[in-house]
This record gives sequence, C-alpha cells and structure tokens, in this order.
Amino acid sequence: MSGPEWREAALSQIRRVEAMPLPRNIGALLDAAAAEAPDATAFHFIATGITLTYAEARRRVDRLAASLQALGIGHGTKVAVMLPNVPEMPITWLALARLGAVMVPVNVRYTAHELRYLLEDSGARHLVIREEHLAVLDALPPPRPALDSVVVAGAPRAGELSWSALLDSDAPPARPAREPALDDLVNVQYTSGTTGLPKGCLLTHRYWLTCALAYANSDGLTYRRLLSPNPFFYMTPQWLTLMAFYARGTIFVAPHLSLTNFVDWLRRFRIEFCYFPMDVVARNAPDPRERDNAMIRGNLAIHRRDLHAELEARFGFPARGAFGMTEIGVGLITPIGATETVGSGICGMAAPFREARIADLDGNTLPPDTPGELLFRGPGMLRGYHNKPEATQAAFHGEWFRSGDLAVMDAHGLVTIVGRIKEMIRRANENISATEVEAALLSLPGIAEAAAVPVPDET
Repeated sequence: MSGPEWREAALSQIRRVEAMPLPRNIGALLDAAAAEAPDATAFHFIATGITLTYAEARRRVDRLAASLQALGIGHGTKVAVMLPNVPEMPITWLALARLGAVMVPVNVRYTAHELRYLLEDSGARHLVIREEHLAVLDALPPPRPALDSVVVAGAPRAGELSWSALLDSDAPPARPAREPALDDLVNVQYTSGTTGLPKGCLLTHRYWLTCALAYANSDGLTYRRLLSPNPFFYMTPQWLTLMAFYARGTIFVAPHLSLTNFVDWLRRFRIEFCYFPMDVVARNAPDPRERDNAMIRGNLAIHRRDLHAELEARFGFPARGAFGMTEIGVGLITPIGATETVGSGICGMAAPFREARIADLDGNTLPPDTPGELLFRGPGMLRGYHNKPEATQAAFHGEWFRSGDLAVMDAHGLVTIVGRIKEMIRRANENISATEVEAALLSLPGIAEAAAVPVPDET
C-alpha cells in the first residue's frame, strides 16, 4: 500500500476507534466479556500452567472485592501491591478497580528504602505482598509507615492476612458506595523521572480503557492471543490484559522476559500480538523454527533500525514501531500498511485519542523535520503526579504533555525519536533517574561527590 493510501486508511480507522463507546469502567469490561464468553480463557500463566476463564476470573474478582471491602477498603483507598507475575496480581488490581479503590504497584526489585518511600509518598494504608518479599518489608527502618492490613500471597505470619483465605471467605457481596466512573483514579503508577525518586502518575479507568482500545483496534484487526512477559508493576501488562478483554481473548503471562524462551513462547502458544524485544534478533542466531508462529503484528518500542528488516525476514510477520509512556498510555502507532517505515526507526503517527506535535522548549510548534520535544494531548492521560504540583506543572505546556524525548516529525505526521532532552539511564528496558543513582552513591559513607556518566552501548 502506497503512502497516501495507507495514511488515509489509518486516519479513517482512527476516527472509527475514537467513535467507539468506552465501557463504564474496567469492571464493566470484565463483566461484558464474562457474559459473552464465560468459558473462554482469559488468563494463562506460563510458569505454572494456571488458566482462568472469564467466568472464573470474574468470580475471583468479586469474591476478593467483597473481602477487601470488609477490611475497610473502598472508594479512593490506596493499596500497595508487591506481587510478581502471578494470578494474584491482576485479580487484585481488578478487585480494587471494582471497588473504586486505587492500586499502587510496587516493583518487586525494590529495596526497603524504596518501599518505604513509595508507601509514605503514596499514602497507601494497605499492602498486598508475596511471601518471598516479606524480608523487604521487615527491613523497613523504624518508624515504619502505618498499615491497616498486610495481605500475604503465600503463608502469612502473626498479624498478617492470607490472600487465599480472603478469596475463599464468605463475605457478603461488595456494595461500593458508588460505581467507579471513567475519570475516577484506579492507579498511582510510579515511574522514574529525571529529577530524583520516582513520581506517582495518577491514572484513571479512562486511561487504561482508551489505551487498550487504541492498541486493540489500530489496524482494524483482532488479536485473541497476546503475550505479556513484562512485570505487572509496569503499565504494559495492565493494558494488554484489557486489550485481551476487548477481544474476549487470552493474555499469556510469562514470569519474566526471557530472550532464550521468547521464540518458543510465540510458537508454543500461537501468540498473535506482543511487544517484540529487538534483542531476540540481536542475540540469537537465525533458526528455521522462527517462522513457525501465528503472529499478526508485533510492536516495536524505540528500536534498532538496522535489525528491523532482518526481524521481518526471519519471523515472517509485520513489525511496526509504537510509542507510549506511563504518563500518556498510548502515544504513537505505525499502521501495518506503512511498509516503507521498515528500517527507518520511525515510531509511528499519533494513535487514536492522541494528538502529537514537536515543539521548542517554550512550547512553540516547530516545522516538519526539525528536532524538538515530542508533546501529546488527548483524553485519558495522567491527571498529574501524586503530591507533586510543581512537577505536574513543569510536565505540561498547557494541555500538552512534555515527553522529555527529542524527536522529529515529517510532513506526513510520522515521528522518529532521536534522543532525550533530560538525563535518563536505560537498563534492561527500565528508566532510571541519573539523579537517583547519584543520590544513592552520595548516601554512602566517604563519598563527597558523585556523577552518573553515559557510556555507549550497542543495544
């Protein structure tokens, strides 16, 4: 398909997606999927083989929501959740969403220092935690943040509650004070910035539902088997879950990202959509079995343009650039028909529900092909940073969110990321603040000054 043809088709599809009605809230999407496809598999956890149908997922969500409400968790209550990619994680998120409560995801690699900061900064009064992470909780220095309850997935100790017992309790059905609305808060999602400790993004039901709907329908195709190897305390698995719900499909949850197992997962589970890590191509020699897959589309984050064509040739499916952030959810998507973008480094055009432009540091729009800061606006972005009004104000030019990425946009609206405006460390696909690393070094005895310095790296 030539440039003008795919562009018109893409713009037409974007208009169709933006006209689609959103569910009332996240729980309503689960209810609709369970009513329409109760016996379809909603979750498949690869490490254990555990599967949950839509009917079973809804039953667990409702039972857990009832028990959580009995603990005093209700509309607006903040609950920190420190769980890996296990069934308890998405069920807890969905149960909190059902109540109008707010999940504060906790990175399972956090130290006691980081956990303390998150609990204090977020104001979380309850903690759901995996048994193997209790040592981090125990290491919190006094005075420990006050918690009304600690719920353990695994074996609880004295004074702690069992997640499984809450799931199996006979608490009366949850009756929230009011049904959650689209613009009600559902996550305080912490993300590393450039100015120190992570900031909590205030994310709503609308945020997750628009993000998932945009990805689910950007090409007018249907994806029913989706792979998620990233940790659930990041944003991607959460919208991938809802993307599967829209299609009444299955989210295959891997325990963690594994470059050696990734191709086998694609083949074994007949995956149709995923974010494809470019390192699979860079680090693994070609294998004829790579083309034995059912992929309809693979998305690429900021990627190595020199490996893009090789990826498509080896695996035989279209891979296209895309771009998102915790603050905005979906940002850019490249249509499948845009074959000329292969190998260009292009991340895409403005996705459904998004406008994008390139601006100077004062927010003035720049001409095509001129490097500047990538800005976004649209419904369902973050409401701001939790308890950080100055950071929230600095992150916007009016309605436009400042990504901090240096980019160029061509005359057709296609965007290529060319760098970062502010200092940021990328390690294993995770953003880390250079200032945070320097502050940690300065906290050590005997260190008077510290600086994080960039070193070139092939990937």
